Amino acid sequence: MRQFSSTREVAHTAQQMFDLVADVEAYPDFLPLCESLTIERCEQEGDHEVIIAHMRVGYKAISETFLSRVLINRDDLLIEVSYLEGPFSHLINRWAFQDKDNGRSDVEFYLEYKFRNPGLQLLMGSMFDAAFNKFTESFEARADEVYKT
Repeated sequence: MRQFSSTREVAHTAQQMFDLVADVEAYPDFLPLCESLTIERCEQEGDHEVIIAHMRVGYKAISETFLSRVLINRDDLLIEVSYLEGPFSHLINRWAFQDKDNGRSDVEFYLEYKFRNPGLQLLMGSMFDAAFNKFTESFEARADEVYKT
């Protein structure tokens, strides 16, 4: 199983960064490897919003689609993604956002995954690792564009 985690200080508020990550429909516009994203449904679970979405990821001739459940906790500025179906045997993703001084914040990103097919793991594993390393950078660049800093 592969894991990746990072904490990155950015020049935007925790709320601004949370809003960008919660806007899953915009991912194909700026997120590495994300070719498309289709929301199947949105629902409320208590105080939290839940989005069920298909994401198509790919690189060159390789493309895979998976279904995930995105739990959006606006009160605590947390986003948790769990895997429902597709090429993985396991996938967990968490985002946490914490304000700092002067309108800055820390963005915490955690990902744990394993492909169901060992061949696909060999073929796509290093590519996914490289993309995940750039995720927080991609969101920060998007925030700079959206919030004009």
